[in-house]
Amino acid sequence: MKLIKKNIFNILLVTTLLVIVLVPDAKAFFLKGLMEIGLYSPKTEEIIPVLVNLDGIKFKDEKGKIIDLSDLKGKVIFLNFWATWCPPCRAEMPSLNKLYSLFKNDPNVVFIFADADGDLVKSAKFMLNRKFEMPVYKVESNIPEQIFAGSLPTTVIFDKQGRLSFRHEGITDYSDKKFVAFLGKLKEAK
Repeated sequence: MKLIKKNIFNILLVTTLLVIVLVPDAKAFFLKGLMEIGLYSPKTEEIIPVLVNLDGIKFKDEKGKIIDLSDLKGKVIFLNFWATWCPPCRAEMPSLNKLYSLFKNDPNVVFIFADADGDLVKSAKFMLNRKFEMPVYKVESNIPEQIFAGSLPTTVIFDKQGRLSFRHEGITDYSDKKFVAFLGKLKEAK
C-alpha cells in the first residue's frame, strides 16, 4: 500500500513538472505566481542613463502607422520586446497591462509592445483574447544590440532626453510600486 501511494505521488509530481515545462500557459501561470510573491521585482536603483542614437529605429502598428523613436524625444519611451509563444512574456503581461493602464492617457509616456515575431495579426489576437489593451507593434528597422540582443522578454526605457534609463532581460513585475514610482519620476523630470 505504501509503495502505491509513493508511486502515485511521484507520477503526479512528474506529470505536473512536465505540464509546467511543456505547456506555455502552465509555465506562464507558474512564473506569474512566483512574480506575485516578489521573486521577480525590477531593479531600478543604480541606473546610469546612457545616451543612445534613436534615429531610424522604427516600429509599425496594426494600422500601418510607422513610429520613429527619434520623433518621440521629450517623452518617456517604454519599449517591450515579447512573443506570443514565450512563457515569461505571457507571465509578465498582466503586470505590463496594469502599468499601461496607469499611464495610457499620459501624453508624456509612450508604450511600444514589439512582437519579436512581427506577426501583428497573431499578437493583436493574443491581446484581445486576454483582454489586454496594450498596443502591439512590429520592428521595421534594425535594432541596436545595446537595446535588444534577442532575449525575450526585454524591456528598455528611454527618458525624455533619449537616454537609455532602464534595460532588463527576463521576466519582472512591472506593476511593482517602486517601478511605477520610477516611471513617474522619469516622466516628471525635465
